[in-house]
Amino acid sequence: MSSLKKINSALISVYYKDNLEPVIQKLHALGVEIYSTGGTLSFIEKQNVPVKAVESLTAFPEILGGRVKTLHPKIFGGILGRRELQSDVAQMEAHHIPNIDLVIVDLYPFEETVAGGASEEDIIEKIDIGGISLIRAAAKNFNDVVIVSSRNDYGSLLNLLNEKNGFSDKADRKHFAAKAFAMSSHYDTAIFNYFNTTEQIGNLKVSIDKGNPLRYGENPHQKGTFFGDLDAMFDKLNGKELSYNNLLDVDAAVNLMADYTSEPTFAILKHNNACGVASRSTLAEAWKDALAGDPVSAFGGILITNTAVDEATAQEVNKLFCEVIIAPAYDAKALDILKSKPNRIILVQKPATLPKTQIRTLLNGVIEQDKDMKMETAADLKTVTNTSPTADEVRDLIFANKLVKHTKSNTIVLAKNNQLLASGTGQTSRVDALKQAIAKAVSFGFDLKGAVMASDAFFPFPDCVEIAHKAGITAVIQPGGSIKDKDSIEYCNAHGVSMVFTGTRHFKH
Repeated sequence: MSSLKKINSALISVYYKDNLEPVIQKLHALGVEIYSTGGTLSFIEKQNVPVKAVESLTAFPEILGGRVKTLHPKIFGGILGRRELQSDVAQMEAHHIPNIDLVIVDLYPFEETVAGGASEEDIIEKIDIGGISLIRAAAKNFNDVVIVSSRNDYGSLLNLLNEKNGFSDKADRKHFAAKAFAMSSHYDTAIFNYFNTTEQIGNLKVSIDKGNPLRYGENPHQKGTFFGDLDAMFDKLNGKELSYNNLLDVDAAVNLMADYTSEPTFAILKHNNACGVASRSTLAEAWKDALAGDPVSAFGGILITNTAVDEATAQEVNKLFCEVIIAPAYDAKALDILKSKPNRIILVQKPATLPKTQIRTLLNGVIEQDKDMKMETAADLKTVTNTSPTADEVRDLIFANKLVKHTKSNTIVLAKNNQLLASGTGQTSRVDALKQAIAKAVSFGFDLKGAVMASDAFFPFPDCVEIAHKAGITAVIQPGGSIKDKDSIEYCNAHGVSMVFTGTRHFKH
């Protein structure tokens, strides 16, 4: 038996009517009988297309301020009735229930209402009952019914009506049904998460309805997809599409720069870690000193700044091969210079609200945690040594501590004059991280005398402060909390090194 089925009747009741008119006109041209409600009924009438009110079928008025419109056996029977099951057909005939072959229904804008800061009363009224029920019913009976649950699919429906002259096959109907269940699932997730902000039920529900396939995942043999709305965060002005690894680096860069807001700052990242960062009075100086932090690793890196890129800075940046550059704006001449490399990805970062929780797959499940939003200020520093840090050292300690927060553990960061000198990243030993940082700083010609050291976690032994002091470090910032804090403090006191505790660990794994 052919799966082709003719669309003879339709129920249309939508909130969004954009681009609906061509569909209405095509259905009319095909002789499809249309039922509708409320504002949609009026919209169709204005197109001079015959339409019947749902009440003419149900013989029951819309009630409760519109809360009940379509919840009636004659509507749901017409959708759910199985055309090839004789007992269903007999019941429908006995109760004078007509078949409904096409359902075009969308949902009240619940997420938009929440995002707009509406009152709880208004938000609750945007929880759709009839619409979601119609969508699920039509999707369940995809063997007989076409369901269109979003204005984004009006074009696809119109193509189907034109190409198959008012018929649909089972593959068409199943495709629309799958999209409908995706829509209903996403909608219910949004409602649950609204309630869960205060009630904390303990379930994890995540739904993102925008998926963009990537060229590949972390490696070419892995598939990858980004779920989210990059257009809400960036305007892309140049270059190829962002890759999986690009996205990881861009995420790290955006989170890092969010902690540097007081003066022009440039950062260069590779493999999610900063290899160069500097804050200066001008952006060109910030770029020069950020690059000096590790000009080798900077090749092919991700660049980000908190300041509009000017022509002078662009000329210097253009000398380096980089994958991505991110800034809040670009001067016209700067943009022309940066666009000279056709594959260079140029992003304008737009104001956007980022998630406050992080989710990661793990074993046979996922783990969720609050995002590390804490960032210490000078007021949070507790001096634990006889020598207090100078004002310049406090400034550098805060600068370095921000970097520690955004660097893979175990990590040590060395900084001076608002410049990253070097960092030890992702080491299994804190001592190894320190040695790596010192060796790297020395290799690039930095004088560590008067520099500061930041650690993401406490020192269980005094070895790190001893190594740092012998390299020229004069001030240290760390969380504290080791049962052997006293050993590190005593070494610092004996050698005139200042040390402050923050009381906050910043592991990043």
